[in-house]
Amino acid sequence: MASKKQIESTICEEGNWYWVPEYKVMLVRDSNGGAKATGKKKTLTTPDAVAEIFRTYLDGADREHFCIALLDRKGHILGINTVSIGSLSSSIVHPREVFKPAIVIGAASIILCHNHPSGDTTPSKEDLEVTNRLIEAGKIIGIEILDHVIIGDDDFCSLKARGFI
Repeated sequence: MASKKQIESTICEEGNWYWVPEYKVMLVRDSNGGAKATGKKKTLTTPDAVAEIFRTYLDGADREHFCIALLDRKGHILGINTVSIGSLSSSIVHPREVFKPAIVIGAASIILCHNHPSGDTTPSKEDLEVTNRLIEAGKIIGIEILDHVIIGDDDFCSLKARGFI
């Protein structure tokens, strides 16, 4: 860590002082409603397991939610993060917001998931474009996207199982 003198000398240019804010990135575990952890780690190995977790997580959502499951090297869930909440038919998704929690928590891979409030799990053109964009971003930063699951009323669609990934 740099001393105050070292920091001050790096923000003074030609006699002009510049105020530079200092930031800290912290990982905060969200409240789990008082539930006790069993010590066992949940592993996501099939699209059915992914759909089960996210169907529970997104239960009752009336708008489109884009979420990720953060996984360690063995496929154990490190956490779930809601990246964005959109409208009835869309959600804005940017690689920066998708990968930020994965980088902070040290995830080896992620699984993408979003719901279609209409109940229809057919992937849209936008769903496929976002998925491909995120896959490319993941390759660059070294975090693999294992699947993208779309949750509907009583069904789900795994883009990996359908050959899109």
